[in-house]
Amino acid sequence: MELIIEFTKLLLPAAIVLYAMYLVVKTFLTKELEKKMLELKTKNTDTILPIRLQAYERICLFLERMSPNNLIPRLNKGKLSAREFQHVILNEIREEFNHNVSQQIYMSSEAWNNVKNSKENLIVTVNNAADAVGNDGTSIDLAKEILEMYAVRENDPLVDALEYLKDEIRQYF
Repeated sequence: MELIIEFTKLLLPAAIVLYAMYLVVKTFLTKELEKKMLELKTKNTDTILPIRLQAYERICLFLERMSPNNLIPRLNKGKLSAREFQHVILNEIREEFNHNVSQQIYMSSEAWNNVKNSKENLIVTVNNAADAVGNDGTSIDLAKEILEMYAVRENDPLVDALEYLKDEIRQYF
């Protein structure tokens, strides 16, 4: 019996010390893991942030280029019919959009939806203007009609989308 008591006197403190060491090592390893994860997250942020900024820049440029005030003078050669000019405009919008579609992975879903909606709204406006001008109109007639439709609007979806993007990117700075 005395042997068991002596053995317990040695084993109990050793078990307590072993358990304390286990807790210390576990806490140390947990803190080291958190520290490594934080370093990795910081490194990823340092890498991804410039790419995200570039994506926002590209989408802002897309929205600016799609503005009728910029789009029409750039594309209007003056010798096209209204329907031909409509096709030129719609083709340009779709090409620009397709060129920038990959940028959506770097922005929020709501921001991307604003961009898509503004593009679709512009397409609808161009089509409505082309219908209003008819088949006998010229590219200049179509250009005037598009600009007039944009002039009477209370809000411009392209400007709204651009403002939303600017507000979203300001959150990072």
